[in-house]
Amino acid sequence: MSSIKKNDSHLIDIKSHKFCLPEKQIKLPEDIPKWEKSQAYADLLGFILAMNEAVKNKKIRDQYPVSPVVEKLIEILDKLDTWIDEIPPIDQPQRFGNKAFRIWFQKLSEEGPNVLKESLPAEYECAVPELFGYFLESFGNDTRIDYGTGHELSFVAFLCCLCKIGLATQEDYQALILKVFERYMNLVRKLQLTYRMEPAGSHGVWSLDDYQFLPFLWGSSQLLDHPRIKPKSFPDEDIYNGFYKDYMFLSAIKFINQVKTGPFAEHSNQLWGISGVPVWSKVNSGLIKMYRAEILAKFPIVQHFMFGSLLTLNQAENPAPELEVLPPATSFSGRPPMMDDIMMPPPTMAPWAAKPGAIPPTSRTPPRDL
Repeated sequence: MSSIKKNDSHLIDIKSHKFCLPEKQIKLPEDIPKWEKSQAYADLLGFILAMNEAVKNKKIRDQYPVSPVVEKLIEILDKLDTWIDEIPPIDQPQRFGNKAFRIWFQKLSEEGPNVLKESLPAEYECAVPELFGYFLESFGNDTRIDYGTGHELSFVAFLCCLCKIGLATQEDYQALILKVFERYMNLVRKLQLTYRMEPAGSHGVWSLDDYQFLPFLWGSSQLLDHPRIKPKSFPDEDIYNGFYKDYMFLSAIKFINQVKTGPFAEHSNQLWGISGVPVWSKVNSGLIKMYRAEILAKFPIVQHFMFGSLLTLNQAENPAPELEVLPPATSFSGRPPMMDDIMMPPPTMAPWAAKPGAIPPTSRTPPRDL
């Protein structure tokens, strides 16, 4: 990979920059305002928004540049996938948290740095310890044997750092999401199923998904101007089975229906609500606001985020704009206000949601029980 060229206009000079091992620095809920004004927050949010724009109206199987660095990242994820096959679940009594995951994670901890180093150009070797800190945290917690949106954020941080050091450039943006992130999603889903990983900090039926968020955010951008697939269409089995190979949103819906039983409106209440939004542009903008409010602003999630030399807690020169303050939710008890006030259908459609086991009053038939 020595032929890979970095973006010469990038701010980070790989030769003179002093890298360090990333570490946790958010200790208390009172640290959240500092985090929201930090350079790391601005960089990550800017990266997420740039990727959101890059995949607008793009299919996974469309034509776009695939650089050697993207190919190497996919090879790394493929290797980690084979390790799952080599480390089968242990026969144990408990339903969740198979202890074989700890063996897989230990293998990643020990061999991962060399795998990453061997995949990068020699001049980037100095960045490997810092990069690997985020990479390792991307696959779950080996003590609790769980996985959640904080781990997903760590993988985003890893990709963001690749861009900050110039290893990945703007030409790679589409492939970073539609190939690398999509491959990562398939890998962590296999981890979740094989080792029966617990959702980390799940909010149950009121959360968007037990494990992920960004496939829905970026996936809604892919669908912005789709002539056939509207938000009301995605719970339809024929739609998600027919288009999941090209759209992350539909791939996520297909996976949910594979692992959960019962009507979609009951086990994925928030997503069902999104299907009542008329246009993808409103879904996308609402998910961006929800991500900031329900992921990036939540202490139980960001307390685990790590800061190094590339993503720092220093105050940003150009901080991210403040999120508008929304009134508390009134129509659904216990539901995050983001979804009520931005995403959900009008209150006239709401009463069914507060009644467990009820079916929404709509002409659409909920997906069949699986």
